[in-house]
Amino acid sequence: MSRTRAVAPALGAICLLAVTLFTSLGVGATAIAFSPAEPTPQATVDLAAAADGSVTLTHAGGDRLRTDELSVHIAVDGEPVRHQPAIPFVGSRGYVGSPSGVFNSAGDGNWTAGERASLRLATSNAPALSAGSTVTVVLRTERGVVARLSTTAQ
Repeated sequence: MSRTRAVAPALGAICLLAVTLFTSLGVGATAIAFSPAEPTPQATVDLAAAADGSVTLTHAGGDRLRTDELSVHIAVDGEPVRHQPAIPFVGSRGYVGSPSGVFNSAGDGNWTAGERASLRLATSNAPALSAGSTVTVVLRTERGVVARLSTTAQ
């Protein structure tokens, strides 16, 4: 009677277990790689700008935006302003006073349809905003651009 034959069923079971394990890991890795990322919020935002440095954004519809997840980039005549706003804020370098509406840190952090956000560029925040200047504002989250807006200052 030979004892070497008893090893074959145990070795076969171990190999089958290893193949099953590696196949499961491959399927799991593929599922994670192709799982959809969280989508970029979709919102319609209106922009207005004035020669006194005021920039007003109105949420006109679409998804709710979290202001603590939002970055705002402002350019005047194609040149980024020196001090970009960190949203939300109260009294930031390059801005006159505190913003009104949802950009103020006293807000609830939710920007929904119908709500406004206004801020005013200080004259020290170059380039200066004057009548006829083209103002461009890009709103983005870490998931992507929410809105790219442009208007002429009145």
